[in-house]
Amino acid sequence: MNVTDEEAESRLLREVVPVVVPIIFGIIVTVGLFGNGLVVLVVSCNLQMRSTTNLLIINLAVADLLFIIFCVPFTATDYAMTIWVFGDAWCKIVQYLVFVTAYASVFTLVLMSMDRFLAVVLPIASMGVRTERNACLAILCTWSVILVACVPIMLSHGEVRHHANSTAVSCMFLDSQLNQIPDGQGYNYPAFQITFFVTSYVLPLLVIIAMYLLLLKRLWLGVVPGGHMSAESLRGKRRVTRMVVVVVVIFAVCWCPIQIILVVRSLNKYPITEASVLIQIVAHVQAYMNSCINPILYAFLSENFRKAFFKVIYCAPRQQAAAGGRPQRASEMRPLNDTKTTRSTLVNGNKESVHIL
Repeated sequence: MNVTDEEAESRLLREVVPVVVPIIFGIIVTVGLFGNGLVVLVVSCNLQMRSTTNLLIINLAVADLLFIIFCVPFTATDYAMTIWVFGDAWCKIVQYLVFVTAYASVFTLVLMSMDRFLAVVLPIASMGVRTERNACLAILCTWSVILVACVPIMLSHGEVRHHANSTAVSCMFLDSQLNQIPDGQGYNYPAFQITFFVTSYVLPLLVIIAMYLLLLKRLWLGVVPGGHMSAESLRGKRRVTRMVVVVVVIFAVCWCPIQIILVVRSLNKYPITEASVLIQIVAHVQAYMNSCINPILYAFLSENFRKAFFKVIYCAPRQQAAAGGRPQRASEMRPLNDTKTTRSTLVNGNKESVHIL
C-alpha cells in the first residue's frame, strides 16, 4: 500500500511532535532555571554589584523564571496531549500567570531602557533619581499594576468541551464564536489578542526605540550637559548600553513570530496545515528560548557577570580551601567591582558614579 507525502507528513506530526516538542521545552526549562537562578544568586549575594541596572536584571530574571515555571511545561503538555487534565481553576491561574510574566518581562525592558536613557542623556540630573530605592519602587509599582490589570484574563479563560457530549476538555479563551459557549457568555478573542499584541509588544518597543534613538545620539557624540564625558565613562556607558540594547533586540526578534501568528489565528486567517503547525511550533520554541538566553548574553557581554558566574560556580570552594578552611577576612576579599568596574569621574565639579556591568 502506497503512502502519500501528505499522509507521511501527517503521521510524522502525530508521532514525532508529542515526543520531540516536550523534550525541547524540557531543555529550555532546565537551561532557563539554571541560568536565571544563577543571575539572581550572583547579584543578590554580591553587594558590589548592586546598581539600578542590576536590580532590573534581577527582576527580568525573576519574570523569566516564573514564565518558565508556569508557561513552558503546560505548553509542552498541550503538544503532548490533546486534552487539559489540570482542572478549570488551574487553567485560569496558569493563563493569568502566563500573561502577567510576559508583561513583567517586556515592561522590565522598558524600565531598563529608561534607566540607560537617564544615565546617558541626563547623567547629572538623574543621580538623585537612579537609586536602588527608586528602582525597587518602580519594580514594585510595575508588578502591582500588571497583577491588577491582568485579572480579566483569568475570567476570560477556562475549560471548554471539545464537543457537546464529550468529556474531553481544553484550556482556552472563552469565545462563543470559537467554542461551545452560549452567545452573550463569551468574550471577543480577536479584540483580546490584538490588545495584548499592542500593549505587550508594539507600544513598549516603540517607547524603547524612541529612548534609544535619543540615547545613542548623545552616547556616540560623547557629550553631557555642560561638558564632555571622560573616555573611561564613555566606554563604560557604551558597554552597559550595548548589553541592554542586545537584550531588547533579542526579545523583539524572539517574540515577533508567535505574536503575529496569535493575532492572525484570532482573526481566523491562519490555516491549520502540517506546515502551519510546524511554523507555530518553531515560533513557540523561539519565543520561549528568550527566557533562557538572557543569562548567556550577560556572560558574553559583561566581564563582571562572567567573573561573578565563575566565582559562584568554581571559586568559592577553592578560596575557602586555600584559606585553610577559614572564611576570608574583609581585607583579604577582592571586590567584584574593582577599579575596572566602578569609577567616579568629575563632571562640572560633581562626582558621577559609573557602574559598569
